[in-house]
Amino acid sequence: MQQLTEIRWHARAGQGAVTAAKLVAETALELDRYIQAMPEYGPERMGAPIQAFTRISDDPIEIHNNIETPGVVVVLDESLLPIVDVTSGMTEGGVIIVNTCSPPASVKSALKLEEGLRAATVDATGISQDTLKRDMPNTPMIGALAKVTGLFTLDQVIDHLRKTFGKKFSQDVIDANVAAVTRAYEEVEVA
Repeated sequence: MQQLTEIRWHARAGQGAVTAAKLVAETALELDRYIQAMPEYGPERMGAPIQAFTRISDDPIEIHNNIETPGVVVVLDESLLPIVDVTSGMTEGGVIIVNTCSPPASVKSALKLEEGLRAATVDATGISQDTLKRDMPNTPMIGALAKVTGLFTLDQVIDHLRKTFGKKFSQDVIDANVAAVTRAYEEVEVA
């Protein structure tokens, strides 16, 4: 893992990006890392574009603002690609992970990614509809993030999900989320 990993999440309100940013931070905290997770809301209405941010570091984090130069960008809704500059400020060697059925090369081309930036894709919507029985792409995107970045193992993500979700959801909901994370971890593609 790099000294400081900065992740910017793009989604529409109601897709669980804020929850995902928090779950990723909490998973890192369980591994004795320093963390920050914060949302940025615009108009507070269902479906409005939102951003969330996660910082993970081996050392204390002394930055306390939104992430301007992310190494990782996670996009939960591909309809944002033509209306939001999701690649703004991405650092060299960075990766964008998009919830889409399109292959990574298509996303890379459509976004005109600079040399040195990677694209990863996974059908998180399809996975969530199959496993969770509703369109909630946040947990599958956590699985894809874990695989692409290597920040966590699949087992570490699943362990945290079981602990966190075990406090408020039925075993069926927990199992469905574990299945969603696992499938996305296995199905994500990178170019």
